[in-house]
This record gives sequence, C-alpha cells and structure tokens, in this order.
Amino acid sequence: MATTTVGGIAATDRPLLDKKWLVFALAIYTVFYMWVRWYEGVYGWSAGLDSFAPEFETYWMNFLYTEIVLEIVTASILWGYLWKTRDRNLAALSPREELRRNFTHLTWLVAYAWAIYWGASYFTEQDGTWHQTIVRDTDFTPSHIIEFYLSYPIYIITGFAAFIYAKTRLPYFAKGISLPYLVLVVGPFMILPNVGLNEWGHTFWFMEELFVAPLHYGFVIFGWLALAVMGTLSQTFYSFSHLFEHELCPDIR
Repeated sequence: MATTTVGGIAATDRPLLDKKWLVFALAIYTVFYMWVRWYEGVYGWSAGLDSFAPEFETYWMNFLYTEIVLEIVTASILWGYLWKTRDRNLAALSPREELRRNFTHLTWLVAYAWAIYWGASYFTEQDGTWHQTIVRDTDFTPSHIIEFYLSYPIYIITGFAAFIYAKTRLPYFAKGISLPYLVLVVGPFMILPNVGLNEWGHTFWFMEELFVAPLHYGFVIFGWLALAVMGTLSQTFYSFSHLFEHELCPDIR
C-alpha cells in the first residue's frame, strides 16, 4: 500500500489528533476577542456615544468598514481553499487517515462552538446591557458593530468552513447532505438576517432592550438550532465506531 505524504510528512506519521491546531483554534479567538473587548472598553465610552461626532466615524465606522471587507476576503479564501483542495478520491482513503480527518473535523466543531459562544452569548448579552444603559442614536452602535457585524460573521465563517471540510474530506458526510449539520450551520447563520428585523423593530417601536421581548424571539429560536450539534456529533461518532470496529484496529496492528 502506497504511503501518501502531506507537506513532506507521511500520513502514517501524522498524529490522529493534532493538539497544536486545537490549542491554536481556541487561542486565536480568545486573544482576538480580548483585544476587541479592550478596544470597545477604551473607545466605546470615549468615541462611541455620539454617532454624529467625528471621532465616531474615525474609531467605529472605519472599524465597521474594515471588518466587513476582511470578513468577505477571509470567507472567500478559506472556503475557496477548502473546496479547491477537496479529496476527489475518497474511496481510496485509508482507515487511519479517515479517522485522523474525523479528529480534525472535531477540532473545527470545537472552534465553531467557541466562536458561537463569543458571538451569540458573550457579546449578545453585553449588547443588551449596553443598550439598557445607553440610549442608542444609531443602529451602528459600538456594541452592534462588534456583535452583529464582527462576532456573528466570524462564527458563520467558521461553521460553514467546518461543513465544507466534512463534506469534502469525510466519506460519511460526502454521501449526501446531513440534516443535523445543515441545521447546525444554517440556524445560527439566520441570526444575522434576523438583525434586520431587530433593527427595524427598535427603530419604529422603540422597544426596551429586554431579551424576553417578542422582537428578540428570532435570536432565541435560531440560537437554539445550534443544539443540532448533538445530531452532528452522533453521526461523527457513528463513523468513528465503524472505523474502530471494522477497519482501523486490524490496519494498525
């Protein structure tokens, strides 16, 4: 059996779980969002309270324009790379390499879960607190620029990257469309379009910033759809058991 190499490293020599990538995935979001929170803490109060002030344009609208461009570029490069480098011969995949890819896929899911926490939990809760404290004079408040237009797109980019990875590199997910996986990535994605309804409602109804308000039900429902990760993990672990039981153990002895 021929030994494939990736980056000069034989497939049989590559660890099943590359812990460095797992640590990197968690650290990169943590460090980045700590910086974002620092930026918000410094310039939210000093330059973010009056949307008509010139410093608001400098520190917040430019922040918004920059992040949108970077998100589009990042999504295009990342998704394009995952698709272009897809495995076109999954039938020839060795059991060990398939298991290694499953562990890599779990790393993607961990990164997605961590990104969702920051976006749909931390910054979302913070946004409610911000607007209960400060009366908004624009839809593009400092907390919205970070929450809606930064943290949400980041977890969306991560989630669809995980989906593309599974679809193009794992035989189980390549066979068709996994309904739990589809719900897992499309459900939280729909929180972003729901932002339009939210801002329209706040503009015309002048609603109080309470999460129990009917206007916010969409955020809750679409956020709950992230629970489809249970079905996705069940499918992933099923493919694990198949490899262990029928293929991997004889192959590596």
